Formats: sequence, C-alpha cells, structure tokens
Amino acid sequence: MRRAIAICPLDPLRQVGTVTLAAHDRHRRRIRMTDDDGEDFLLDLPSATYLRDGDGLALDDGGIVAVRAALEEVADIHAASPEQAARLAWHVGNRHVPVQVLPGGGLRLAADPVLLALAECLGAEVTRHRAAFQPEPGAYDPHGLLAAPDPLVRWG
Repeated sequence: MRRAIAICPLDPLRQVGTVTLAAHDRHRRRIRMTDDDGEDFLLDLPSATYLRDGDGLALDDGGIVAVRAALEEVADIHAASPEQAARLAWHVGNRHVPVQVLPGGGLRLAADPVLLALAECLGAEVTRHRAAFQPEPGAYDPHGLLAAPDPLVRWG
C-alpha cells in the first residue's frame, strides 16, 4: 500500500491524485485513506497535523496526493459594526467551536442551529450555504499563530 509520509508543496509534475476531506477529517496522523479515484493509501505522519486545502501529501514512491477541502454545510456571519463583530467573535469563541475568519472580517462556522440562532439574535446577517471550511488552526499547530517563522527560532 502507498504511504503518505510528509506534507509538502504541490508539484503538478508529481501529483498522482487528490483526496477530498471535510474539516473534521483533516486533523490526522495515521489512518487508511482513499483518494478521489478510489485508490487506498496510508497516511503515516510523524505527528498529528491539520491538513489544509492545497497541501500535498508526499508518498514514499515520490508521488504527491493533493488535499482538497470538501464542501460542507456552513454559515457565513457578518456584523453591521465593529462592536457587533467583537461581540459575535466573543460569543463564538466562548463556545470553543472551529471558526474560519473570512476576508472583510466575517466568520464562517459549521451550520450549528443553536449558534446561528444566537448570531441572528445578536443582529448578525447569517447566510447558510455549502462551501469549503478552513477553520483557524490552534495556536500550537505548525500553521498556527505561534508557529516560528524560522525553523531555527525556538519559543521560550
């Protein structure tokens, strides 16, 4: 069975397939996966990693499988003022749910009826639809806010 052993940049000359995954299926270390053409491979990374849309999975035979974000039931929430945006962000953050920050400051959430009702009660514009969901990584994720820009830099 093919093994994906590292995350790498995409290289169209080496790309041998794609794997489309929902947000909750993209935080992995070791699991059997099936690419979009039905071919199995083993994801075998050194540590649990959040796979982002556009990442490449380097196979042990030299090929690359591209990671794609699946379309999911989501809701985009937009505030009418900076104060309302801050209030919405606080309430969403207080519930510790995955959130994607959209260009212009909107928030994208999984379509949770309770949170969407809360957002509407706070006066936000809520648009439900299907889209790729790319939540913010945690602070300690390699792609996260505290990741060192230089691999030689260590956080104290």
